[in-house]
Amino acid sequence: MAAKNHHAELIEKLTEGIRNLTFSEGWQRYLDVQSRFHRYSFANTLLIAAQRQEATQVAGFNAWQSLNRFVRKGERAIWILAPMVYKRAGAEGDEDDRVIRGFKFVPVFDVAQTDGEALPTPCNRLDSDDPAGHFAQLVTVAESIGFTVENHEFGSSTSGDCVYGLHRIRVEVTNRPAQRVKTLAHEITHALLHEGHEDRALAELEAESTAYVVCQALGLDSGDYSFGYVATWAGGGDQAIARIKTSCGRIQKSAAIILRAFERAPEN
Repeated sequence: MAAKNHHAELIEKLTEGIRNLTFSEGWQRYLDVQSRFHRYSFANTLLIAAQRQEATQVAGFNAWQSLNRFVRKGERAIWILAPMVYKRAGAEGDEDDRVIRGFKFVPVFDVAQTDGEALPTPCNRLDSDDPAGHFAQLVTVAESIGFTVENHEFGSSTSGDCVYGLHRIRVEVTNRPAQRVKTLAHEITHALLHEGHEDRALAELEAESTAYVVCQALGLDSGDYSFGYVATWAGGGDQAIARIKTSCGRIQKSAAIILRAFERAPEN
């Protein structure tokens, strides 16, 4: 009961951190920049993935320039479909008087293909060490549920992934030890809760919230990363907090499963 109450207190601390973040000027700057990125259709999402699977944020050449970032010379464009919009004959310029007459391919580029001014982000990667060897203990937790853990260099902003069919978790090898601990706790939660889960936003909220609780319980403050990550996926503010409260039981349960291994460690 004591552990459960402690975990509930940590979840409340998480919600307070998100509340404070989403009223900050930094969060507003982040939203302003994100508003400049298009939400692509399902067909264009497939086209992007087929040409550059690791792409995270894509925009046209001029759009990147407006954000003070520049496409590197020699980078290969990602081609997507854009509608060809025309005014109806005799129209006065109102949007209702426009019509789509086909589509054309236009080039866009992923953020990883650009250099320049850093984009604002609500997530700051953890920069501390792991002197207690928590990562190795989390590897044991993953193995206990049938998953292997591999070091991997993604070459992008990705910190880790969980592939259910292969029962494999990968963690970015170039990140600092504390970030790798948090990432592994996050991916273990996916392994525990989310095979076949269709709500990506909810899955990410639950995984990062669990990682936050685990890290806090181990004496590692992941708030600089977790607050922004959860808010990004859950919508921020009251919306994120409501969804955390809805998933509170699942978050507590998965955190307890992971932390149980640390409670047994001295006996072993």
